[in-house]
Amino acid sequence: MLKHTLAALAVTAATMALMPAARADITIGITLSATGPGAALGIPMKNSVALYPAEIAGEKLNVVVLDDAGDPAQATTNARRLATEDNADAIIGSSLTPGTIAVAGVANEIGIPHFACSPMPIDPHKSRWSFVMPQDAKLIAGALFKEMKKNGVKTVGYIGFSDSYGDLWINQLKSAGKEMGLELVAEERYARPDTSVSGQALKLLAAHPDAILVGASGTGAALPQIELRQRGYKGTFYQTHGAVTGDFIRVAGKAAEGTIMASGPVMVAELQEGTETKAPGLAYVQTYEAKYGAGTRTQFGAHINDAMLVLEAAVPVALKSAKPGTAEFRSALRDAIENAGDVAASQGVYHYNADNHNGLDQRSVVVLTVKDSKFDLVK
Repeated sequence: MLKHTLAALAVTAATMALMPAARADITIGITLSATGPGAALGIPMKNSVALYPAEIAGEKLNVVVLDDAGDPAQATTNARRLATEDNADAIIGSSLTPGTIAVAGVANEIGIPHFACSPMPIDPHKSRWSFVMPQDAKLIAGALFKEMKKNGVKTVGYIGFSDSYGDLWINQLKSAGKEMGLELVAEERYARPDTSVSGQALKLLAAHPDAILVGASGTGAALPQIELRQRGYKGTFYQTHGAVTGDFIRVAGKAAEGTIMASGPVMVAELQEGTETKAPGLAYVQTYEAKYGAGTRTQFGAHINDAMLVLEAAVPVALKSAKPGTAEFRSALRDAIENAGDVAASQGVYHYNADNHNGLDQRSVVVLTVKDSKFDLVK
C-alpha cells in the first residue's frame, strides 16, 4: 500500500513540475508599429511604455513590447506569441486599425483582455475581451459634423486611407453626416505608403465641395491636404483625431493652417478648465515632454498611458480572486475592467460595462484648429 502511495505521489510531483506555476508578476504584452507606415503613431506609444510603473498593486510588472511594422499579419503573430509563449495577462495594441482588429480576433479566440489603441468597430457581445481606448468614430464624427453645420458647410468631399480606418470615416459621413444634412459629392481613397494623390485631388476639385473630410492618420493625413492646397482648393479641411499630431503640422506646413480637427483633450491639456481630464492629462504630458521634449505629446502615446490607468484600477480587484499568469486571472481582469466605474484619464473618463467596450463619452472630445502652427481650442 505504502509503495503504491509513494509511486502516486511521485507521479503527482512530476506532473506538477511540468505544469506552469502561477506567478505573482503581472505581464503586459504590447504590439505596436515602431517601424513601417504606422511608425508616427507607434513610436510615441513605445516611448510611453517607458514611463510605465515598475509594479501594479504591489506586484512586479513585466512588459514585453513587439514591433508589428503596421502589418496585420505580424500583429496577429505577435498577439499569439504574447498570449501563449509570454503568457501575458493582457495585450495592448496595435497602432493602426487593421492591426488592432487582428489583435482583437486573437484576444477573443484565446480569451485575454485586450486594449485597442486604434479606433475599431466593436460589438462587446462578440468581442468580449477587447476594450477600445481611442474615442469612438461616432463621437469624433459628431463633433466634426456639428462644426461643419455651424460653419455653413452643405457639400463634403472625402479622401481617406484605403483600409479599415478609411472605412470608419466614410461610413460615418454616409450615415451620421447624411442625417445632419451633409451631402457627399466625391469619395476618394489612397494607400498609406502613397506619395502622391494627384488624380484623387483633381476629382475632388471637380466636385467643388464646401469642405473636405480626410480619413487618415499620422503624417499620411497631410498628403491630400498639401496637394489640394497647391492646386488652389480654398475650402476648409476637417481631420479626424488620427491626424492631431505635431508631426502633421510640421509636414503639412502652411497647408495645415485653419484645419478643423476633433481630438482627445490631452493635446490641449493646459487649456482645460474644470475638467476631470486636466490633472491626469497634465501629469502625462509633463512626464512625457520632460523626457522626450516640448511639444512631443500625441494622442497615441496617451492611449498607452490611459490603458495603464485602467489596469491600475482593475488589477487590485482581479488579484482578490486569482493569481496572474492564469486563465482565471485573465477572466477576473476582464470582469474588473467592465466594473471599474469611472476612470479619469488623459483622454477622457473611461467607464466600460458589459454592453459598452468603447468607454468614452463627450468628455473625451474637444474641437481644435491649427493657428500659427499650433493647436488651439475652437470656442
